[in-house]
Amino acid sequence: MELKGCSFADFEVKKTLGTGSFGRVRLVKHKKSGRVYALKMLSKALVLRTKQLDHVLCEKEVLEALSFPFIVNVYASFQDELYLYLVLEYSIGGEFFTHLRKANRFPNDTARFYAAGVILTFEYLHNRNIVYRDLKPENLLLDAHGHLKVCDFGFAKTVEPGTNTWTLCGTPEYLAPEIILNKGHGKAVDWWALGVLIFEMLAGYPPFYAEDRMQLYQSILAGKIDYPRHIKKEAKDLISRLLTSDLSRRLGNLKGGALDIRTHAWFKGFDWEALINRTMSAPISINVRSADDASMFDDYDDDDGPDIGAGKVRPDQQQLFAGF
Repeated sequence: MELKGCSFADFEVKKTLGTGSFGRVRLVKHKKSGRVYALKMLSKALVLRTKQLDHVLCEKEVLEALSFPFIVNVYASFQDELYLYLVLEYSIGGEFFTHLRKANRFPNDTARFYAAGVILTFEYLHNRNIVYRDLKPENLLLDAHGHLKVCDFGFAKTVEPGTNTWTLCGTPEYLAPEIILNKGHGKAVDWWALGVLIFEMLAGYPPFYAEDRMQLYQSILAGKIDYPRHIKKEAKDLISRLLTSDLSRRLGNLKGGALDIRTHAWFKGFDWEALINRTMSAPISINVRSADDASMFDDYDDDDGPDIGAGKVRPDQQQLFAGF
């Protein structure tokens, strides 16, 4: 591959596609091949300051081991004094979150289409004993055909069968009760998050919400959901079976696994084969002018963000990044 042994100088750097707590994603063009990529730049200083090194190393390791139509591809990794870099597939359709906010809420069939992509992705990950742990609209992208691309694997973790993990991580509105209660958790947290996502796609807002973090957690633990009248009964039934704190009853966590969800009444008549083969037309149209069109992404100031001026790490700290 032409990206083997590449460096920052091998790319023409274009606009910022997004910023996060310790870095940013830039649109780049590989000078030699002319191919376009998304370059994830993680500030070493901020990674250490926020104690995220293990998550960053895990994301690289997990992404390199995966190959699935609805997961963003990684093509190379490298580093310099200031940053760690991941060269990722460019999802030209932009952030799923932006499309959802623009629509306010999705029609039933649109929500079903994107929920199905998440289900197949989780099934693929769980078969490899990987828990994703960070589902939310902001971590989903769309490709040129409007199909889903799951990104940001910083919280993903390998959890062997019969064991749990204990880290408190994820987005508050999407946290499963067992994470909040620190009971130890596994793959079932992804299916809870799917229930939250389906509700948010259909309603335009998450099922559990409060300004105060503790009130939000109490709301999640209480588990009371007020469904808007327009949500179909099949969708309500699926959401309620996913958003149950009883792990012995949560769909996806039962003997049938993901198949129990795929055969639920809400998916009656849905062509899973066409979806995985990407022969099914996506409900969101992506209209772009060129391979490096970034019009589907919000505008960010290239000179603003938490990583600007974050500083260098000490020479003795550079060895901490040897595994990247």
